[in-house]
Amino acid sequence: MLSQNSLEPRPLKIALTIAGSDPSGGAGLQADLKTFQQHGVYGASVVTLLTVQNTQRVSGIEILRPEFVRAQLEAVLEDIPPHAAKTGALGTVELIEMVADAAGHFAFPLVVDPVMISKHGHPLIDRAAIEALRVSLLPQAFLITPNVREAAELSGISTGARASLREMAEALADLGAKNVLVKSDSHSADTKDLLWHDGQVEEYSSPRIESRCLHGTGCVLSAAITARLALGEALPLAVAKAKRFVTAAIQSGPNLGQGISPVNFLTPPE
Repeated sequence: MLSQNSLEPRPLKIALTIAGSDPSGGAGLQADLKTFQQHGVYGASVVTLLTVQNTQRVSGIEILRPEFVRAQLEAVLEDIPPHAAKTGALGTVELIEMVADAAGHFAFPLVVDPVMISKHGHPLIDRAAIEALRVSLLPQAFLITPNVREAAELSGISTGARASLREMAEALADLGAKNVLVKSDSHSADTKDLLWHDGQVEEYSSPRIESRCLHGTGCVLSAAITARLALGEALPLAVAKAKRFVTAAIQSGPNLGQGISPVNFLTPPE
């Protein structure tokens, strides 16, 4: 029999992911939930789409009805409201607009990872959905975390000189995003990501790692930031610690599968 003490509420922070499913466990909501757990945060999930994928390929996508996704979201919000949330793959204009509408009522920060293409090069949204991201969802975001190609697509500024990262970040902020983290994919010895927040810019450097353990790194980074926001950390510190977590998770990657391996989700966070 449970004791009275075991029924008393315990202080536990909650993070929510609104994302697609990766059955191989390296990306999507599975990666998010593992990352939340590793950071000591209770994870809840709303499934937007199902994929058929492994470390080598994406061979199928089934997108859920917006009404069903909304019902999942409402079920979570009414019972275990999160302290922070993130989005991953949303799939269609209708899903993006539904999430954007709901996000307008969120009392917690929303991190938007504008997932457009898989690590295998498989497109996950079409042109109309990209426009819906730009117009509807970005203005609801506390933070967006595009890589440089996604930032260029959303901002309309072509990739090129290193200085263009700031231009892209500012252009995305002009679209309504409160804070912007542009992830560099340069091929130099060091990578530098750029955070635009409160009208200021901060850069985060990390060594480029030669590894095939890169599946889901964008999901893991945004999930780690979300977890740290749920724990009450300030954004610049949350980004810095999340980046160090991802770097360590790549360095100690398990080399699973025949293709792009997931990272090491058992990496201890700071």
